[in-house]
Amino acid sequence: MSLTKEKIIDDIYNHVGLSKTKSRSVVENFFEIMKNQLSNGEDLLISGFGKFLVKGKNERRGRNPQTTQDLLLRARKVVVFKTSGALRKKINE
Repeated sequence: MSLTKEKIIDDIYNHVGLSKTKSRSVVENFFEIMKNQLSNGEDLLISGFGKFLVKGKNERRGRNPQTTQDLLLRARKVVVFKTSGALRKKINE
């Protein structure tokens, strides 16, 4: 099962003791900070968890698999996540 934003809000509500409204506000504000940082092209490092990197992809040729028509895929930015050593170790225990 995937961890959802609603589940994160519930966990903060149950474990930290903030009200549901404050818990929702904390989560929404945190994600807004993350979005702003990444949309400005800046990396986001969360110690002990990992690093979100904004990388540029060059324009490239592609193919539509249904029609086999050649396409030109535009240049774009993508977000890449690299785990920290601590998280990698915990996952592989």
